[in-house]
Amino acid sequence: MSHAHIDHSGNLPNLVKQGFDGPIHATDATQDLCRAMLMDSAFLQEKDAEYLMRRRTRRKRVMDGYEEPVVEPLYRQEDAQKTFPLFAPLPMNGTMDLGEGLSVSTVEAGHMLGSVSMVLTDGKVRIGFSGDVGRKNLPIIRDPQTMLPCDYLIMESTYGDRLHQDEGTVLDKLADVVNRTAARGGKIIVPSFAVGRTQQLVLLLNQLVSAKRIPGIPVFVDSPLAVNVTETFRKYSNLFDAETAAMLSDDAEGDVFGFSRLRYIRDVEDSKALNGLRGPMVIISASGMCEAGRVVHHLKNSVGDPRNTILITGFQAENTLGRKILDKWPEVPIFGEPFRLRAEVAKINELSGHADQRELLTWLKPIAGGLKKIFLVHGESRQQEALKVVVEATYDVEVVIPSRGDRFEVS
Repeated sequence: MSHAHIDHSGNLPNLVKQGFDGPIHATDATQDLCRAMLMDSAFLQEKDAEYLMRRRTRRKRVMDGYEEPVVEPLYRQEDAQKTFPLFAPLPMNGTMDLGEGLSVSTVEAGHMLGSVSMVLTDGKVRIGFSGDVGRKNLPIIRDPQTMLPCDYLIMESTYGDRLHQDEGTVLDKLADVVNRTAARGGKIIVPSFAVGRTQQLVLLLNQLVSAKRIPGIPVFVDSPLAVNVTETFRKYSNLFDAETAAMLSDDAEGDVFGFSRLRYIRDVEDSKALNGLRGPMVIISASGMCEAGRVVHHLKNSVGDPRNTILITGFQAENTLGRKILDKWPEVPIFGEPFRLRAEVAKINELSGHADQRELLTWLKPIAGGLKKIFLVHGESRQQEALKVVVEATYDVEVVIPSRGDRFEVS
């Protein structure tokens, strides 16, 4: 497993539930992050299923004599617990023997804490997997390292059709959003991935508060998962980049993820109470694409007020609530009901953990000459098609866009 983000790890308990019992290789940081994330995922699925069933029971909704089926979570917390004993080592920047003639080597991918790119080999054929390729100069994490040589590469393509725009520094843009919203007494709701993005935002807000570039308004991190994950980040401070490590050594309390106006929220009643508070304030809450968790409740209570701002800081997949908000639909569906979108919608691109087209080409350059074929994954069709064209034109290597169920023989 290349890293802990839920689109890479989230189905593990379901696989175990269906009988998988093999080793799950991941770096130490990825394992620790997954323990928190998968328990949280299972808990949220259980609670969302209970919530929907309660609503259906209240409405007694029956259509033409057909009663809606029972809502079941994909997996439960006990399924997640059964997954953890299967975690097995994966080195960070090293090589490991897997047995039966196979070995795996890794380098840092620069995408999130503990993320790696890897090459699997039997001594004859080398198959590379990019994982998710990060970017240079992101807060907290170190830059992507040079990919190892391989014969075939399975490569992500999330931003394969676009270039990140440099519209000023992320600190400037974040300060502008906070100051603008605070001036009108509004709330800044930040749907944020609990792993990585939340910690980056807290670090940046810490810097802005210390420099007195934003008012001392309350900042809430409303996600039990984000609280647990932040503890894991503190544990692996040896993986921080030089700038964050310097901040850590200069901080009187040795904690870059805490400041006086910041409060971490665990209890659900404290979370509900936030909706009754008047702004200005910042609420950072999972999930990053607004599909589950406490942020959905905050959006329900905030999207209709023009004083508020919904701040999008990461990729929003097609058909997600986050994408509909980013595209500024006049009405957005929340818990199956339409809500008018009157709040300001702002976006900060600079924190994206995915390399854009130019950065992917740069990352690919050192190994392109030795590649026989590239397989593009982890991207929508538009991004894959665009990246295929530019990679083939730049490096004269065949690029394949696999379909679900395709199989390939390599030698």
